[in-house]
Amino acid sequence: MKKPSDPANTGYGIGDLLGLSSQSARKSYYPALQERLEELEQERNRYKWLFENALHGIFQANLRGGFLACNSAMARICGYDNPEQLQKKVIRLREQLFCSAAEFDQLRQELLDHGSLSARETRLRRADQTPVYVALTMLRRPDLGPEVVATFVADITERVQARQKLEQLNAELEKRVEERTEALQNVNVDLRYQIEEREKVEQELKVAVNAAKEANRSKDKYLAAASHDLLQPLNAARLMISALQDSQLPEAENRMVHQVHRALEGAEDLLADLLDISKLDQQAMKPDLTCLNLAAMLKGLGEEFEAVATNAGLQFRLRVPPVSLRTDPRMLARIVRNLLSNAFRYTREGGVMLSVRQRRDRLAIEIWDTGVGIEAHKLQDIFTEFHQLLPQGTGGRQGVGLGLAIVERMVRVLGYGIRVTSRPGRGSRFEVSIPLEHRVNEAWRSQSPAGGATHGNFDGLAVLVVDNEPAVLESMAALLEGWGCEVFPADGESSALDMLSEGLVPDVILADFHLDNNATGCEAIYAVRRALDHDVPAAIITADRSDEVRTLLRAQYLPILNKPVKPNRLRALLASLAAPST
Repeated sequence: MKKPSDPANTGYGIGDLLGLSSQSARKSYYPALQERLEELEQERNRYKWLFENALHGIFQANLRGGFLACNSAMARICGYDNPEQLQKKVIRLREQLFCSAAEFDQLRQELLDHGSLSARETRLRRADQTPVYVALTMLRRPDLGPEVVATFVADITERVQARQKLEQLNAELEKRVEERTEALQNVNVDLRYQIEEREKVEQELKVAVNAAKEANRSKDKYLAAASHDLLQPLNAARLMISALQDSQLPEAENRMVHQVHRALEGAEDLLADLLDISKLDQQAMKPDLTCLNLAAMLKGLGEEFEAVATNAGLQFRLRVPPVSLRTDPRMLARIVRNLLSNAFRYTREGGVMLSVRQRRDRLAIEIWDTGVGIEAHKLQDIFTEFHQLLPQGTGGRQGVGLGLAIVERMVRVLGYGIRVTSRPGRGSRFEVSIPLEHRVNEAWRSQSPAGGATHGNFDGLAVLVVDNEPAVLESMAALLEGWGCEVFPADGESSALDMLSEGLVPDVILADFHLDNNATGCEAIYAVRRALDHDVPAAIITADRSDEVRTLLRAQYLPILNKPVKPNRLRALLASLAAPST
């Protein structure tokens, strides 16, 4: 109790609050205390509401025992109807709540060591004994007891399942990647094997191609040798038949000679066609370009086919303006000759016309006929090998179907174009298109048209004939002597020089290219010229149709005539050689 002598005090002490002061003091401070208690009660009720209605589980528990308190969310996570049921059923956390006692012991030790842990994932046991995945955040409360903890629990089952699903997908993806990798490796192995096999096949193909090329070279050599051997007797027979035609024979024998002559012509043409088609397919025939008087050449061919037209009772017209080209005369003459032969072969009445027209961008050589014509769907087939338009018996001398195939290939080699239009029963028109860039301004004149027949007087003309085939020498002598020539046959260079030593001075030399012992007619010609110290006019007559021989003879300025020799061409050649000395 305060003494009356103590000084006045405006405040109040702890004793007053505890009710130890005067009654009036207690009454004066009671409302404040009541208000404070009500605030505390409201705060407690708010935390209680949060505790009971929280979305996450919350509990207090003793780690050595069970729950001290828990909310509804915790009961729901563990599969119980209410918190009271959870607290009643689970009295030992270690054995009844946690799926793994070892994990519980690890958590307990960590809490004792550090006082708290955050978002630790573990598994709790539900009421139906199934596990539930949770994340625990735990705080030790030593103020409430040595092993009392406050815990927040989050149900992470969906997250764990999603993670497990992702892990499963990753595992499946890795498995698929491994499978694909293995498949790719197998494919690579197969591909490598295929590449090795392809390389092996390519190597075998190279060997096969080389073998084919070698076979083609052997074939070409064989064809060249065979053609020479075949053309030699044909040449001899042709010359002998020509000599017989020039002699006076009874009508029956003359008719037989004429039939033999036509048979030999067919054999010669067939052999020449086979040689040419082989060279064209092997791309061994190269154009030898030179300036050509096209009008002169075509007029010469016109003279050649005039007799054909007369014998067949057909009209033959020629319309050729003066024009000169840079071309291969031999190939162009062969093209036109084959087209004319084809026109006369399939024309039984009417006629044939050969004309040259200048278009806007090209020069056109046209062969018109009034023959049987060609159906539209067969126009492209006529240029294939061994294709004939009509069966045997349609008139004219039949071939084997190589003429137009040779024309098409030669046209392509020269860089020209060819097209055909036809109406069955009315006739056909073949056109060879030559670009104007091939035309030359100067009008060249040739001494004698290609294929033309020149009639000259050869009386007393001394002709030295050099050939290693006795049959050719004999037939050549018979033909030339029928024309009035003096013929001096020699089988080689030495025989020719022996004749010179006996006083022979020939006016003309006609020599075969291939002689015995690998000697050539060129060498024989030069030997005679050296011995006489005079450039005797000379020409080479050969069955070798190769471009190499033709180029060689052109470089040596020696005219060339291919075997089998046609009399009108031989006469034209002889006239041109003898012209300076007659």
